Amino acid sequence: MSETMSELDCDRMNLFLENYMKPLVSTIASFALLLIATLASAAEVPFNQAQFDADKTAGKPVAVVFHAWWCPTCRAQAPLLKTLAEQPEFAPVTVYIANYGSEKNLKKSLGVTKQSTIVVFKGGVERARSTGDTRQDSLAALLRNALS
Repeated sequence: MSETMSELDCDRMNLFLENYMKPLVSTIASFALLLIATLASAAEVPFNQAQFDADKTAGKPVAVVFHAWWCPTCRAQAPLLKTLAEQPEFAPVTVYIANYGSEKNLKKSLGVTKQSTIVVFKGGVERARSTGDTRQDSLAALLRNALS
């Protein structure tokens, strides 16, 4: 009887592993790979003055997006910019998200007077600027100024 019980336990264990554990492990692994891929390709980061200055001085391609939580245009831009930042073409561009309300010195130094403004740099020099644009094709063209 104990042999039969043992075989039954093994069958139940195999059934449990096949039906529950394998899909769970597969889902966790897929999520981990997706997370790693997203982090590796996403170039959107919260604004950091020291990091921005270092990138700009090094001549790296950067864009600064002045975002306000209450701004409907900013909310429309956000998913478009995130999608663009995740595309391989724009992987070299660091997209800094600056808080329009709190980054007063940055706004002043760049001459930004409105939220939803995007300022693009290449080689430490401003190459392009846009305010209020919510079209993905023209936002892509704007970011290309940091690459060409």
